[in-house]
Amino acid sequence: MKSITKIPLGAQILAGIVLGLMIGFISPAAAGFLSPLGDIFLNLLKMLIVPLVFFSITNGICKMQDGKQLRSVGGRIVLYYLVSSAAAAAFGVVGGLITQPGRSVTDFSWLAAEAAEGSDFSFIDNVVSWFPTNIIQSMANANMLQIIIFCLFLGVALLALGERASGVIRLIGEGNDIMLKITEYVIAFSPVGILSLMASMVSTISSAMMKEVLVFIATIDVTIVVFMLVFYPLVLMLVGKLNVVSFFKKDSASMLVAFPTTSSAATLPVSIDVAESRLGVPEKVYGFTLPLGNTCNMDGAAVQYSVIAIFACNLFGLELTPGRVFQFIFLSLVLSIGAAGVKGSGIVMSTIIISTLIGDAGLTLIPVLAAVWPTLDPFATTCNNVGDLTGTTVVAKSLGVLDETIYNS
Repeated sequence: MKSITKIPLGAQILAGIVLGLMIGFISPAAAGFLSPLGDIFLNLLKMLIVPLVFFSITNGICKMQDGKQLRSVGGRIVLYYLVSSAAAAAFGVVGGLITQPGRSVTDFSWLAAEAAEGSDFSFIDNVVSWFPTNIIQSMANANMLQIIIFCLFLGVALLALGERASGVIRLIGEGNDIMLKITEYVIAFSPVGILSLMASMVSTISSAMMKEVLVFIATIDVTIVVFMLVFYPLVLMLVGKLNVVSFFKKDSASMLVAFPTTSSAATLPVSIDVAESRLGVPEKVYGFTLPLGNTCNMDGAAVQYSVIAIFACNLFGLELTPGRVFQFIFLSLVLSIGAAGVKGSGIVMSTIIISTLIGDAGLTLIPVLAAVWPTLDPFATTCNNVGDLTGTTVVAKSLGVLDETIYNS
């Protein structure tokens, strides 16, 4: 048993992926038999999300010595998240304009007359919905944006009270330590859980897809890979002055969890472990940046929404004007910020962007998107993970608190 635990986590997970692929291809029945293990693993990860985010982000703020430090970390990471999401949306538009998915299909063009200006997406209403009226209800519903807003208020209040709130601050710290220990137990089960998830995914993949849908899928997945290989290395080299190869080598463990689980939130526990033990980022930075990015920084989703917008416009015969392209980028940026890091949120956000651009007629595309989403989510989730850790690492370096001995080891 000890010899198995000495094997690096990334190697264990990779072995689980390979075995899962083999089982899925060879015996779908065996994949079905193993599927409960994957469900248990996902449930365990989801069990961690709310308490881990609550303690992690509040404790991260409390560990900052003063308000100035909070502003320095918060300002830097928010700026990075906005720039990276906008860049991802722009990459998605460029990728979609190059491949033009849906251009050769005229099945939906007769509905173009019904494709009204679409229902308006209210950015103000979206922002208002971030603020909770009942934090207990927000936690029960796992509304991560509302939980994060509450944690920001709580952390700042505790920081302002200082010694008068020392008991609560200590309790928050101890709660965070407990959650990290529970996280270690769950992560130890990840190779088995991922084996089951991969076997189930392979055994249920459908090959009955039209040419344009295949182009659409390839456009999103390839664009995301290009974005990860271009944007993040540039940020690491030009802004952080850091070794790119070392970063991706250290981040491989969380990437290998993100790809099969397709849940940014479920990957958060592994990302926290990677940030602290492999990248050398202190808790006072990653405790704030990673939970925030887990909910508000969805670069992979930004790419997806831009390509989906172009795909929908092409199918419904709408002209891709400069104004409409700018709208793609804006909507993709806003919706990716509001996309929760859990399964299913992408379909909901896609409904918003399609109805905004096309109107109710465009909702006929939703079943198509739902059918192919499993082929898109692994790449997008991996991108989200890499983006969060890139920003966290660069912010730590800019503040002079990155342990480069650990990073370069």
